[in-house]
Amino acid sequence: MQCAPWLIAAGWFGVLSGSGPAWGAETKEVNPVLLGRFEARESRDAEGRTLRYRLFKPPGATTNLPLVLFLHGAAGLGDDNVRQFNGGNEVPPGVLTAPENQARFPCFVLAPQCPRTDSWGGSGTRVTPTLRMTLALLDTLPRELPIDRRRLYVVGVSMGGRGAWETVLHYPDTFAAAVPICAAGEPEGLGRIQHLPVWCFHGADDPTVPVSYARRMMAALRKAGGHPKYTEYPGVGHDSYRNAFREPELLPWLFAQHRSG
Repeated sequence: MQCAPWLIAAGWFGVLSGSGPAWGAETKEVNPVLLGRFEARESRDAEGRTLRYRLFKPPGATTNLPLVLFLHGAAGLGDDNVRQFNGGNEVPPGVLTAPENQARFPCFVLAPQCPRTDSWGGSGTRVTPTLRMTLALLDTLPRELPIDRRRLYVVGVSMGGRGAWETVLHYPDTFAAAVPICAAGEPEGLGRIQHLPVWCFHGADDPTVPVSYARRMMAALRKAGGHPKYTEYPGVGHDSYRNAFREPELLPWLFAQHRSG
């Protein structure tokens, strides 16, 4: 991705690509109860790279259940397999695995951690090693666990929201729905996902990723023939994921989506 010098000087390159710092990144202590719901795992590729991730498995799952892939923001970069849960219980993995929500919408939750040396996207047509390894898990995990391949969802926040856009653009026939939150994005190629259910969220007063990004992505996707949902919160900054996951219709909408065939 080509970046103007002023973007790099202002710290914006990290927000857009995930390769550097992001203004307003959450650094709240991770709740040990939330962390304890997830099994710590790692995988390696043929080049010896390691992907650390956490996996939530619904207790007693015997029938095929959906899986939600969560892509964290810049505050989660690292290799401790913990920081991807920064932001407290209101981060999407916390909401999705809360007992009351699992009772209504049982699902697996996959939360990989992107190392500081890589990103979820922002590299144009190139799939980053971390994203490639993450998508490989969506091929191997259903062989191990009762995961419904027709109901794979991706949710991303900030840097991870941009990653959600790029994930579905690189893999347009893998996911049943996408939820990019407070995310940047490039409108080129959105015709590839005009069929995909998308619900985008953004704070109107976001100082880190201006709301103009979301508005532009929504306009471009609609022009390409898509029918995305869009919710913009007046007076809300870069933590719009809190508002998004309080929406009473979000989880029913998300888990109603499935790929045909």
